[in-house]
Order: sequence, then structure tokens, then C-alpha cells
Amino acid sequence: MKKQKTRSGIQRKYIKYTVALLLLALLLSCGGVSWVVQKNQETVMMDTYNTMCENLGASLDLLYEKTDEVTADCITYDSVQKSLRSSAMSGTQRSALSKYFAYINLDDVAEYCYVDNKKNVYTKSYSKLTFHAFRESGMEQFLKGSYATTKWFWTEDTLFGTGQEALFVGRYVHNMDYVHEPGMLFLKMDPAFLQEIAGSEKNLDPGVLMQITDADGAVCFQSGTKTESKNTLSYVQERISAAKGTGMIISREKTGNGMLCAYRQKDSGMTISIFVPDFVLYAGMGKILTVLVMIFLLVMLFAVILSVYFSKRLSLPIQKISKKMAGFHGNDYTRMEELHTRTELDQIGHSYNEMLGNIEQLVTEVKSQEKELRTVEVNMLLNQMNPHFLYNTLDTIYMLARINKEETTMRMIQALSKYLRLSLSKGEEIVTVADELENVKSYMEIQQIRNADLFRYEIHCDEETQQERMLKLILQPLVENAIKYGFDSQEHYRIEITIRREKEELVLSVYNSGTPITPDACEKINGLMQLPIADMKNSFQSRKNGYGIVNVLTRLRLTYEDQLSFYVISKEDGTTFVIRIPRQV
Repeated sequence: MKKQKTRSGIQRKYIKYTVALLLLALLLSCGGVSWVVQKNQETVMMDTYNTMCENLGASLDLLYEKTDEVTADCITYDSVQKSLRSSAMSGTQRSALSKYFAYINLDDVAEYCYVDNKKNVYTKSYSKLTFHAFRESGMEQFLKGSYATTKWFWTEDTLFGTGQEALFVGRYVHNMDYVHEPGMLFLKMDPAFLQEIAGSEKNLDPGVLMQITDADGAVCFQSGTKTESKNTLSYVQERISAAKGTGMIISREKTGNGMLCAYRQKDSGMTISIFVPDFVLYAGMGKILTVLVMIFLLVMLFAVILSVYFSKRLSLPIQKISKKMAGFHGNDYTRMEELHTRTELDQIGHSYNEMLGNIEQLVTEVKSQEKELRTVEVNMLLNQMNPHFLYNTLDTIYMLARINKEETTMRMIQALSKYLRLSLSKGEEIVTVADELENVKSYMEIQQIRNADLFRYEIHCDEETQQERMLKLILQPLVENAIKYGFDSQEHYRIEITIRREKEELVLSVYNSGTPITPDACEKINGLMQLPIADMKNSFQSRKNGYGIVNVLTRLRLTYEDQLSFYVISKEDGTTFVIRIPRQV
């Protein structure tokens, strides 16, 4: 089972990731395409119905102008003007006037009523409407406040007695020559009058709600009476009532569940509104998404088939390499056959064969070196010197010098013994500042004995700072470098060692008044911190020059890493080496 799992692991993962990426692409593409298509369709549908609302509003304007022209023609008609004069008209004239209104140039007039200023009522021949009945109907109140303008109003038909709500067109009729009480003209319009404005319901998508309302918000005409449209009636009426002005008072207004647009006629106050629900705005999106999903499923199927084919071809050489590597136990160095896939796998197989050869060679070399190492260890054990023997020998020499009263020899042996004892420091790498200063002081005393009057030294370090801890054998190589390269045969040079604390750092400086270091050497030393540790020794032409500084800086960098600062300052009066390390109490 393990073997089968190893062979098919890469192929299964490749197919799994391919399918996951394709599914992600499907979701992102479907989401992006559907969003773009939805927005485009929404814009087109909103523009279409908004334009439809504007056109219907223009038709309403034209129809109002038509009624205004027709009522104006009625006022200027001779018989109408005669009816307003003081002299009464004959029965024949009144009958002719009643028939006149039946032939006015306005379609869809269901009933008409003209009342002159002498309380005569003119209607269709079959109507028995009296002036008392006219007064009881209350129609006169709808013309209050208007002198000669045409009024549209939606109200219950109390004039002709049907009791149904209808649209009426009314207007005062004034005598054009004399000042008399005006008459009143009322036209009851047939429902087809408003249907001509709204057009046929077939022009609307199912579910779209179109309404014509009067100035008070009463619904005069409505199309699209499905349940989903009725649920929006209250919202549409409230929104139209809140809108101010005339013309397109609401344009492309997106609500929570649809789009609303409305046009208000400036003279009559009548409003045409269209509400388009979301399922109409986004009709057809389901089909588009279905087509997209089908296309992506076909692409995914094709991609999976290709993935299986190519992954199988690629995984076979990988399985061969894996099998060979899994069977290697460190004893058999037989090379595997070279691959010829024209891919990076050929290089992997070739590198594996080279690696086997290198491992075989290394194993042979390690075995040989182990033999040599054991031989060296035996020799070292045989030749190892006990440090106590060295100290005892120096003590014996010191006693002989004392017996012979050789003061200079005694001082040098004492300084050398102290220097060696502090240098070994029981194998510890980190020592106190006091021990490090004692070590470098012993070294300088030995050098003063060797080179009398060549230099003098000063050490500045308070007692608290001497308790700090630092890496050992740091100051001595810098002092040795100053004596070796900075002092010539002249006398009275000065070495000044200063150690102080600055916040969380310990600052060490070694100054010598000898010949200043050259600018080139100063630049090289200051650039050592930017080099890899292994490359620092290559900065100087001769391995002897700079060896001590490189040795010190290498040990410092290995111990303090990035917390170290090391630089040299060269001036006319001498050279100063500065080291900054973190404090270790």
C-alpha cells in the first residue's frame, strides 16, 4: 500500500490542485460575468422604462392640451355665448345646444353636463338631470379657485348617478362680451380615455406596475395587478406623495426590491408611475448563468482529462527517481539509468548519479581521515603538557633570578607568568574587564622591559566598570599592533586604554600616539564589518598584515553578532581603535 501511495501521490495532488483552481476560476468568472451582465441588464431595463414613463408623461401633456382646446372651443361657440346672455333661449335653441356637446372634437366622452347662468341644464337627450340634482352632486366645488382653466379631477360619479369613480374634465364658461355669472361645463370621461394614455398591458412585462394617480394620490388607472405588484402599492403612493415638482419627479430610483420612475403633469396634477420589480429587471440571468456553468463544466472536464494524461507522463520519471532514492541504504552506490524526458527531471537524475559518486568518494575520505584523527589524538595524549609544570618551571627560574639579584629578569618572569595565567583563564572565553586589563598590563610591562623608554601607558576605567564581563584577549592584539607598526626607534610614545559604560553598551578604545594608520588601511579595516566573516582574511595582501585585527574582529563577531560596532579613527596625532559591545554584568 505504501508503494502505491508513493507512486500516485504527485499525480493525485496535481489533479486535486488543478480541479480546485478550475473551481475557483469558475466561481470567480461566474460571479464577475453575472455581475457585469446584471448591471448592464439593469441599466438597459431602467433606461427603457424611464423613457417609457417620459413618453407617457408627454402623452398626458398632449391629452390635457387637447381637453383644454376642446373646452375653449365650447366656450367660443355662439349658442354657448347666447346661453349666458340675459335673454332666454327658445326650446329649440336649448335642444340644439344639448346636441352640440355630443359632437365635440374629443374622444371617449361618456357623459356631459353644461349648466348656464340661468340654471338651465344641458345633457344628453335621455338624461333627466335637473339643476337641483346638479347642486346636490357637489361638482361645483371642484372648480373653485379656477377662473378659466381646465380642471381634471377624479371623484365618485354623483352627477349622473352611477356611483362609480371616474375622471371628470370641468371648466367655467364666461361670456366674452358682457359680465355675467359664468356657466359650468363638465365632461365625464370613459375609462378608455386613460387606457389610451397608458397603452395596452401587453407592452409591459408581467409583474410591472403602472399607475395613473390624481393630485390627491387616488389611483385612476392601474395595470399589472399581480400579487407582487400589489405589495408595493403603499410604497409607490407614499413615494409619489413625498416627491415635489412637475415633470420627471422620480427617475431611475432603485429601491430594495425594484426600480421606480414617475412623471407629474404640471396643469392637472395627474401622475404616471412605473414600478419595475427586481425579477423583471434581472429576467434572463438564470439562463445566462446556466450557459456559463455548462461551458465551465465542459472546460473542467477537458482540463481534468489533460491533467491526468500529462501528470501521468511527468510522474513516471519522478516515481523512478523516488524508488531509486528510497532503495538507497548507504551501501549500494549503483547509478540509476539516465532519464530522457527533455525536462528538468533529466538534470535531477544526472545530479543524483553525481551525488552518489560524491557520497562514495566522501565516505572513503572520511574513513581515511578517521584513521588519521585517531593517530593524531594518540600522539596528542602522549605529548600533552600539563600547564602546572610550566608555572612551576617559571617559579623555579624566578627564584634563581632572585637569588642572583637579577631584578629585570625577575620582573619579566613575573609579568610573563601572570600573562600566561590570565590568557588561559581556566578555558573560559568571557572574563571580567579587570582580568582583561590585568592581562594587557602584563603584556605592556614585558614590552617595556624589552624596549626601555619606548612608550608609557595609561589605563582609564572605574571600579564599577571593571566588574563588567567581556570577551578575553581583545585589547592585547590591538596594543601589539600599535607597538609593532606604529612605533619606530624614537622614544616616549603613549598608549592610552579607556573603558567606559554608555547606557547598555561597553565602549573600549585603544589610542596610540605613533605613526597614524594610512587612509587605505583605515578604509579596509572599517569595511571589514560589511564583509562575511570567511572573507575578512582576504582583505589584506599579506596574511601577516592585519592578522591580529582580523582575528580579534572574527572572535567579536562570532560572540556578539549584530550587536557589535568596530571601527578605527586615524588623525595626525595618532590612531584610535573603538569597540562597542553589549554589557554583560
